[in-house]
Amino acid sequence: MTRKYFGTDGIRGTVGQAPITPDFVLRLAHAVGRVLKRTEARPIVLIGKDTRISGYMLESALESGFNSAGVDVVLLGPLPTPGVAYLTRTQRASLGVVISASHNAFADNGIKFFSALGSKLPDAWEQAVEAALEEPPVWADSPNLGKTRRLDDAAGRYIEFCKSTFASDLTLRGMKIVVDAAHGAAYHIAPEVFHELGAEVIAIGCAPDGLNINDGVGATHPDALIRSVRANQADYGIALDGDADRVQLVDAQGRLFNGDEVLYLMVAERLARGEKVAGAVGTLMTNMAVEVALKNKGVEFVRAKVGDRYVLEELEKNGWLLGGEGSGHLLALDKHSTGDGLISALQVLQACVRSGKSLAELLADVTLFPQTLINVRLQPGQDWTRSTMLASETKAVQEELGDNGRVLIRASGTEPLLRVMVEARAAQQAHACAERLVKAVQAG
Repeated sequence: MTRKYFGTDGIRGTVGQAPITPDFVLRLAHAVGRVLKRTEARPIVLIGKDTRISGYMLESALESGFNSAGVDVVLLGPLPTPGVAYLTRTQRASLGVVISASHNAFADNGIKFFSALGSKLPDAWEQAVEAALEEPPVWADSPNLGKTRRLDDAAGRYIEFCKSTFASDLTLRGMKIVVDAAHGAAYHIAPEVFHELGAEVIAIGCAPDGLNINDGVGATHPDALIRSVRANQADYGIALDGDADRVQLVDAQGRLFNGDEVLYLMVAERLARGEKVAGAVGTLMTNMAVEVALKNKGVEFVRAKVGDRYVLEELEKNGWLLGGEGSGHLLALDKHSTGDGLISALQVLQACVRSGKSLAELLADVTLFPQTLINVRLQPGQDWTRSTMLASETKAVQEELGDNGRVLIRASGTEPLLRVMVEARAAQQAHACAERLVKAVQAG
């Protein structure tokens, strides 16, 4: 069954346009409630949100939809996506719901769900919800309506959980850290986590007004963090995105470290502590230098499709714990069931404190390969997979690069574009090879 509404990370779109409208969201919650009631007499659902102005409207619609199906609701208020996942598990709720469009601008919003275990739900569950959406509603009568209450200390509980993932014998005292919460869901949480672990915290991107989420700040706009780290002579900078499930880090020199480097560091830190790490999972876009460095340490590396749900699937299939994407969405399944920007940042700082080395020193073995990525617009009806010229040129480039680079050609899932990426040890070679492949695509 093809999914009509669900994408790779829930349902997302522009507010006021289908499907992100209050009437649809009410029907969605009612349908989800109907699915939950097939296995539970009285389900309990937790709802958290980021700081978008549309969150109020969508929260009310979800609450009404669930209550109308006989489902009880617990409102968490503004809370990071991984915070909702955590509380869903610890509160023994039936389901966790997040109102967020992550790193998108404020005009967008979305709905995503977590299982009772705080993990992403399978495709079969999403298909069951879509099927229920096609059925007429069955409104609960008054004695069977759901009730709603608010969990007042949701933020405090999540702060304590984040702190618990940092080694109890270590402290951040003496460290100055700039924390950028993207005016998003962690605005009242991220500064407290680092402060309570002993750091001197300078907060930016922590004054949401409903319209400024991800606006020139946060993980998708790290320039603001870099400027603040330099201006305040801080030791590190940490930038989260709007729902705080991804992270970017900056050191005292203003150097930006991406998710690929952080993934390597998390593996290396566990190896340094004598733990066994059988393997790690990246994506098709993970920098080849990370793969090479991990294999040099005897750690198997597997690439999943782009998207954290596919990284998680590979981790579960192999029984591994660590994976992630260059965007800064990282998974440490021995710490949390889902990607968590705060916990990932704490893992990095823990490695720095324990080793007495800077982030740059810990990553001295990894020099990212230069990447050239070119988007090529396809002509109507053009089937690039049948191009003999492209196939021939791709083979020639791969032979030229050998073990010192790689080629990735993939179609965009949303636009008539072909993404041509070449990675090589030399930037000039990566660019030249990518241009050759682009010409082959354009030649048809």
